[in-house]
Parts: sequence; C-alpha cells; structure tokens
Amino acid sequence: MEHITLLIGIVIVTALVFDFTNGFHDTANAMATTISTGALRPRAAVAMSAGLNLVGAFLSVEVAKTISGGIIDESAGIRPEVIFAGLVGAIVWNMVTWLAGLPSSSSHALFGGLIGATVVSVGTGGVHGEAVVMKVLIPAVAAPFVAGLASMAATRLTYRLARGREEADTAKGYRAGQIASAALVSLAHGTNDAQKTMGVITLALITGGVIAPHSDPPMWVIASAGLAIALGTYLGGWRIIRTMGKGITDIQPPQGFAAQTGAAATILASSHLGFALSTTQVCSGAVMGSGLGRKGGVVRWSTAGRMVAAWALTLPAAGLVSAGAAFLADQGNWGVAAVAVCALAVCGGIWAASRRKPIDHTNVNEGPAAEPVGVVTAALQTVAPPPAGTVAPAAPAAPASAAATAAEAAAPPAQPTPSAQPAQPATATS
Repeated sequence: MEHITLLIGIVIVTALVFDFTNGFHDTANAMATTISTGALRPRAAVAMSAGLNLVGAFLSVEVAKTISGGIIDESAGIRPEVIFAGLVGAIVWNMVTWLAGLPSSSSHALFGGLIGATVVSVGTGGVHGEAVVMKVLIPAVAAPFVAGLASMAATRLTYRLARGREEADTAKGYRAGQIASAALVSLAHGTNDAQKTMGVITLALITGGVIAPHSDPPMWVIASAGLAIALGTYLGGWRIIRTMGKGITDIQPPQGFAAQTGAAATILASSHLGFALSTTQVCSGAVMGSGLGRKGGVVRWSTAGRMVAAWALTLPAAGLVSAGAAFLADQGNWGVAAVAVCALAVCGGIWAASRRKPIDHTNVNEGPAAEPVGVVTAALQTVAPPPAGTVAPAAPAAPASAAATAAEAAAPPAQPTPSAQPAQPATATS
C-alpha cells in the first residue's frame, strides 16, 4: 500500500506540473488579442487572466467527470503508472509546441497521452472509443469552424455598427469591450481546462482505491488544480501570445473584441455540455475568423497551416511518447524512475534552447515579417478590398547617393561667365 500511496503522490505532482504547463501554454487564448491591440499591458493582462482562471476552476466539474470516467475505463485495470506515463507525454508535447510558438491543444495532448499509455498497458478495451469520437474528435474538428464563423460574423457586424464613426470615438468602448471579453475567456478557460487536471487526479485516486469510482473531485483537488493553472497563466506563454496576437493576422480592437466574445461563448457552451473542448483551437479559429471578417484583413495562411499541422499531430504524437513511457513504467520502480529522469532531461533541454532567443513581456508585440501575398489572400482581397477613401502616400523621390552629396558640398560655387545666362534657382520637390 505504501508503494501505491507514493506512486499516487508522484502522479498528483506530475498532474499539477501538466496543469502548470497548460496555464502558460494557453495564456494566449484569453490575452493575445488584448495584448496585441494594447488594450491591456502584458503583465496586467496575464495577472487578470490568472485570477479568473482560478475562479473558473470552482464553477463546474462536468469536464472533470468526462476525463475521470468518460474516456478511460476505470475498471479496466488502469494503474497509477499508466496515468503517470500519459501525463509525461502531454507535458513533453506541450513543451515542444511552446518552444515552436505553436498554439496547440493541451487538452488533446492530455487525451493522446492517456489513450496511448492505456492501449500499451491494458489494450484497446481500456478506452471508450465512442466517448473519444463524440467528446474529443468531433468537437476538435467542429470547434475552430464554429468559433471562426461566429467571430467572422461578429467582426462584420461590429464594423457595420461603427461605420461612419471616428476611430477615436470608439476606441474607449472597444478597449473596455476587449477587457471584458478577455475576462470572460479566462473564466471560461478555468471552467474547462483546469477541470482536465482535476479529472486526471481523480482518476488516479480511483485507481489507487483512495476514493470510490464515479466520485466527484474532492475540494482539495479542485483548489490545487486551480492554483497550478493560475500560476502557469501568470508566468505567461509569451512565445504563443506573439504567434496568436501577431502571427495569424493584424488585429484591430474591433476584431479583438469580436474574436474573444465568440470564443468565450463557444467555450462556456461546451463546458456546460461536458465537452472537453480545446480552448486553443476555439480561440485560434476565432482569431482567423476575425481576420476574414474585416475588409482588407489578411490571414497569414502559412502560420495557420503550421498550427493546423500541430493540431493534427497532437493526439498521435503525445500518444506515442506516452506509449513508450508506459512500456518503461510497466517494468517496475526503475522504469518509473527512468521515465521521470528522461522527462526532466527533455524539458530542461527545451528550456535551455528557449533562452537563445528569449521572448517576454518586453518584446511580445514585435510582430513577424510580412508574409508574401499568396493565392488565397489575393482572392480574398479581391472579393473584400480595403475600405475606400484611404490614399496611399506618394513615394518620396530617391535620395542622392552619399558620394554625390559629398562631392556637391565640397565643390566651389561656379562663377558665371559674362556670356552665360544666370542660373535659374532649382525648384524644390516636396
């Protein structure tokens, strides 16, 4: 029993580490657009998001039940080692995508990890396939489209309502709207993502015989998961914030307000229904929708393509890492120790690599280089060109070379000859 108790303690600590990485990995979901438009300073934004994540963790346990008793069969012989291996795969994938600045789904990393570890340890019978399809795969495909369409419609409506108004007149209203909608997304994130760690810890307690099957998460589990995700959120995943705020599209305040409102509505609805939705996919889809909803808006499709590729790889990649970890962990105590050492080494190497080009609150708004206009962007601009009435400034005259300027300055003034006409003054060009 002591061995099981110690192992459950290791699983709980590892789950809270995953919750911490989930926090800084997903800070961008709530605050990227608010930071990129200047509605809030970076530090103030992540502090507000952290507090509301903590509050949101106490509002519901429906998603936690989906994790602890919906996807994995509690009675199939799942042991704490399996959960530990699943968490390791999710943490490693979170760190890899964070280093790349890709807003991938922490939720799907967790699902992939748990599924991969379970299949290796007890076989496919330990996974509820129907629940995976209905509550993971279908929402994963539908969520970005639903949020994107809602955001695109909201963006067009917002610009239509503000048509004819000066930008200065609407700036304060959009700033307040962005802050309110970002707060709503943070609250929704707490109700959805913090519960996933609650579900994992509850599953570990059930498999260890500490609590009865189908139990709700104990209060100490809810509190510790909320605190872990809030701390990770406060530290800020600046690399992913830059990608979502500046890398997908150039966001203006009306777009930021529309994107966050659409994302919050989608996340809250999914939490109520018990869908373990990827908040990353919802918010990324909403940002892309806001880019398509503004006339003249440009979506950087190369960045969007890399994001979609990461989404598609998340479940199998985390599953493969967790499968290998589960195979080692099943060998006994030395296997569990080997998995822990390998995970620490990989995460330490990723952190060291990130220090070569650090990104923090001081340079998070330095956007990427402009993307060449491709076929898709050109077609969209043809259908919805930028608003008329803005005239591009004329190109300035090419400056003289430095050598010519120096030679002209050094040359003595020419003396007119008696037969020569006086030189006409040169006309200055504006």
